[in-house]
Amino acid sequence: MIRVRRPAAVLLAGIIVGAVSGAGLGVVWWRLAPRVPLVVQPKGSYPAHFQPHEYLSADVTFAALALLAGVAVAIALANMRREHLVSVLIASLVSGAIGTALMWIVGTRLGYVDIDGLSATTTVDITVDGPLRITMPGVLLVWPLASAIVVTVLAFGDWVVETRSRARLPQ
Repeated sequence: MIRVRRPAAVLLAGIIVGAVSGAGLGVVWWRLAPRVPLVVQPKGSYPAHFQPHEYLSADVTFAALALLAGVAVAIALANMRREHLVSVLIASLVSGAIGTALMWIVGTRLGYVDIDGLSATTTVDITVDGPLRITMPGVLLVWPLASAIVVTVLAFGDWVVETRSRARLPQ
């Protein structure tokens, strides 16, 4: 007996998985991504050295984690309800939006340093690790985009199999 799940169950699973995995991946991103050293002075702050590779590394780390999560979540949700991929697509996109938002919020809040407050209270130059941030906003779309691509590939594969099976049937 095949058990068919309702679209609402897939959506609820997507919301829960997106929230849990997004928060967990935010911690992973915080641990893996490099920070840019900042020199904090009484009149402001600036990067200790021009280091664009550390900004890029933080964004690439975020994008790689989001890509892995998008593929894994879409496959898991499709496994729940393969017979109706529209509900899987919606659940994957909602999961991606929630997961990306939580991943960004958790990652940026864990290593937060109040640079303005530190600058206002210091009288000498201090070098600190700057807060983690996203410099390329496009990486926030990687998770939902990866999920949508996985569901599209699954739908195309189902269409090819269905077309071939119809072609074999005598009419």
